[in-house]
Amino acid sequence: MSNGPVDLHIHSSKSSDGDFEPLQLLLQARQSGFRAIAISDHDTVDAYPEAIALSLEAGVELIPSVELTTVFRDREFHLLLPFVRFDSPVVKDILRRIGAARLEEARARVARLRELGFDISWDEIVLRSNGSLPLGVTIARILIDKGRRERTPALVPYMTGKNEIFGPYAFYKDYFMEGRPAWVPRRSENILDLVPQAAADGAVPVLAHPGAYFARAARADLAELKEAGLAGLEVYSSYHDREQSRAFLALADELDLVAPAGSDFHGSIKPHVAFGSVREGDYGMVEALRRRRRLP
Repeated sequence: MSNGPVDLHIHSSKSSDGDFEPLQLLLQARQSGFRAIAISDHDTVDAYPEAIALSLEAGVELIPSVELTTVFRDREFHLLLPFVRFDSPVVKDILRRIGAARLEEARARVARLRELGFDISWDEIVLRSNGSLPLGVTIARILIDKGRRERTPALVPYMTGKNEIFGPYAFYKDYFMEGRPAWVPRRSENILDLVPQAAADGAVPVLAHPGAYFARAARADLAELKEAGLAGLEVYSSYHDREQSRAFLALADELDLVAPAGSDFHGSIKPHVAFGSVREGDYGMVEALRRRRRLP
């Protein structure tokens, strides 16, 4: 397994929408034959440093990482930071700023839902978010779960038919996207500011799932991010079909960006994404990212 598979985008229960403890993920990785994984939780590095020690026990290399929720030209871009220095003052300050903005945004979303007549409270959201900052899909899942118990008519379309599995994402598109009833202005940090800060601190900035419906990254976007210090583009993702992966691989080659793979595994909120379902990753990607690292 000298050049075994890798998955550089996995979420643990430290994310508000993740199900599995870090040790469970590491044991699954070992069972699945992975040489290395990266736990990349949403806007938190709470899995570290404990997860590093657990990885040594499990015999699977763990690349420290985080997934930052950022803004780029009124769109939501997610920034992966493999090799993040999770205990550095720079990272702590970035997470503090993003956390404050995310908290304000989540509160505003819940307030809008209440104005629309949905029976949901901020306390319920906090209680069900694993102690983490709630994402839009997390809020949607909590609301739908409650609606299922209380048989809320307005939520039935998100519990049945084609939305039985993807209900939280369908609700997000119908209510939280720009122009929709519960849309609120995005309040997170600008990715163009965060990329150079993170790179200077020793992380390797990688744009996550550029083909996601909320990002829709184009060549001009990637060129601008590359100029700011972007080092990688997550080409292989559960968000991408083969055609998208080929197109993003061509862009990565053209712009001299490392092209890593990540499943974006969460658990029950993404039942269509099984652990180990993205197998295009190999250890050469880890080595390529490491070569782009600028130590502070």
